[in-house]
Amino acid sequence: MPGPTPVPTPDTAPYWEGAAAGELRVQQCTSCGEHYFYPRPFCPRCGSDAVEWRVAGGRATLVSYVINHRPFPPVEEPQVVALVQLEEGPRMMTNVVGVEPLPDNLPLGLQLQVTFEQRGEFAIPVFTPAEAPR
Repeated sequence: MPGPTPVPTPDTAPYWEGAAAGELRVQQCTSCGEHYFYPRPFCPRCGSDAVEWRVAGGRATLVSYVINHRPFPPVEEPQVVALVQLEEGPRMMTNVVGVEPLPDNLPLGLQLQVTFEQRGEFAIPVFTPAEAPR
């Protein structure tokens, strides 16, 4: 799916490098253990600058969403704009893909798995419904 492309900054470059490698990276404070997203140089919980990048497992839960029916060129079809909570704890805005954008297909609490869409030179993390356990 085409769309806007990011403009990395020094603080976000490790996130985008991870996405290019097929990894969802979040930061973790080594002082208090908190995982957090969006990237920043200080822990939002304790204020420490002792933070490291970690590869997240890629599983998440659907917390909230909206189905956007207004065209956002160059995308003309409806998009699911979602708030998801990663297993590690942080919440992030993303898109849910791989499912028809109908409320019946998007129950809150839906289990999701990260996947990546290429947009120009960048890979963008998006989420798709996780397979049911067998």
